Amino acid sequence: MKIYHNPRCTKSRQALALLEENGVKPEIILYLDKPPTKTALKKILKMLGIKPEQLLRKGEAIYKENYKGKELTDAEWIDAMIAHPKLIERPIIVNGDKAVIGRPTENVLDLL
Repeated sequence: MKIYHNPRCTKSRQALALLEENGVKPEIILYLDKPPTKTALKKILKMLGIKPEQLLRKGEAIYKENYKGKELTDAEWIDAMIAHPKLIERPIIVNGDKAVIGRPTENVLDLL
């Protein structure tokens, strides 16, 4: 199992704690320090079954200042998330070929 984690995020910390409480020691990916590659992000989106725009954190200043109101292609949204990983919703938990966004935290249980 992998968790795309931001240790400063309460929901991300809660998701990690829930995994550990259930005996899972996931690979922790600090995606703000090492953003996923374009290929990895496309794979995650496919596992989540969502469009790139649905993975955006629209409350982030970088979104409001640079992207709000713009219509971008899926490829352009992916490029934006790679360039600005703060735009990626968190946490994302991956188990094999399945993934969930840990909001609400209970979504993590679907992978156990």
